[in-house]
Amino acid sequence: MSRESFDRLHVGDCVEGMAGLPEGSVDLAFADPPYNIGYRYDTYDDKRDWREYVDWCRTWIEEVVRVLKPGGTFWLAIGDEHAADLKYLCTRQLDPPLTCRSWVIWYYTFGVNCKAKFSRSHAHLFHFVKEGGEYTFNADDPAVRVPSARQLVYADKRANPRGRLPDDTWIMLPGPDEERLERWLLRPQDAPDGFDPGGDVWYFPRVNGTFDERAGWHGCQMPEQLLGRIVRVSSHEGDVVLDPFAGSGTTLAVAKKLGRRYVGYEMDEGYAERATARLAEIAVGDELSGTADPLVSAPSTANGRRRKTKAV
Repeated sequence: MSRESFDRLHVGDCVEGMAGLPEGSVDLAFADPPYNIGYRYDTYDDKRDWREYVDWCRTWIEEVVRVLKPGGTFWLAIGDEHAADLKYLCTRQLDPPLTCRSWVIWYYTFGVNCKAKFSRSHAHLFHFVKEGGEYTFNADDPAVRVPSARQLVYADKRANPRGRLPDDTWIMLPGPDEERLERWLLRPQDAPDGFDPGGDVWYFPRVNGTFDERAGWHGCQMPEQLLGRIVRVSSHEGDVVLDPFAGSGTTLAVAKKLGRRYVGYEMDEGYAERATARLAEIAVGDELSGTADPLVSAPSTANGRRRKTKAV
């Protein structure tokens, strides 16, 4: 691969573009493809026959797997309609198949309002790894770990000061409209408007003993903090990060900020132009947009005990 292929967003079809990348040249791939739900794109038909859609996905996923290094990581974001199809494709039909290390549910507030089904408020994030090498999972990265309940709620001195790994349901709560920031929540019960009976993610507790980042011109922009968690845990500084559906450029922007090399593809010339301008304004080491401070979800406590709330 020539140096000119790195650190840029290429305009064009991702399958054709990735064909020019050498085998085993990418460390981490993140893909947020069209979900085949009828979204209005300028240059893509998002309402195909399901067989045609899955066949198309197989074409670009096989290219992603080809360019991944042995032990490379592939994160796939997808909606309900084809989550099962693509997981089966990746883990049962590819030769050799990928291994699914995590199946993350990303729960978000202010989801898509639906009239004939429960309102859409989540996406699936599949964490696949390619065989043939040791995959990257930076479990000790302090920016990946979160405080435990022992730390936040009980002030337990026995708590691991490094915190713990996040659960496989990720919750991001927007701040006030004037801030337009995304915040991580540690616990479902801390989302004031979340997990109501009308949503399609339902929370039942276990019984136990104890947006200034909004680009404005892309309707499916992902939060930088979400991509930050993925890039940090699944790659190292200097690694190559691939996004075959660059869209607003968030994956590439996060990769650049975190000191990774990047390569992306976007077939919509307007999106590509704006995303390229976004990348030009970013420097390595810039902070990610939004706040990743998990303490925003800490309950009110005093001396390590829950404060009683007034009954209403």
